[in-house]
Amino acid sequence: IKAYRIQDKARAVGFDWEDRSDVWKKVKEELGELEEALEQGTQQEAEGEFGDFLFSLINTSRLYKLNPDNALESTNQKFIRRFNYIEEQCKVTGRELQQMTLAEMDLLWDEAKSKGL
Repeated sequence: IKAYRIQDKARAVGFDWEDRSDVWKKVKEELGELEEALEQGTQQEAEGEFGDFLFSLINTSRLYKLNPDNALESTNQKFIRRFNYIEEQCKVTGRELQQMTLAEMDLLWDEAKSKGL
């Protein structure tokens, strides 16, 4: 992720958080600004704040030596497995997915999760 490389370059010249707790403060600050922009701002302002929030999360991953690409891909695959499970269970009942309520889909999601999918 480009943000990771940008932040790593800044770190190399000393432009970095001295304490990990500071990065969490920044994440919370950016989340608050995002919430405000989503409620009261324009689409452009909300996108800017969303970008700031993502950038701060990527910085957090860097500080904890987590690979954000790997983390996101892992979550993508987990979502796909669980959603596929919902689709398969829906077919077993002879129903269309669109006929299920969100509550029914959530139950199947939790079932997939409990099966380690």
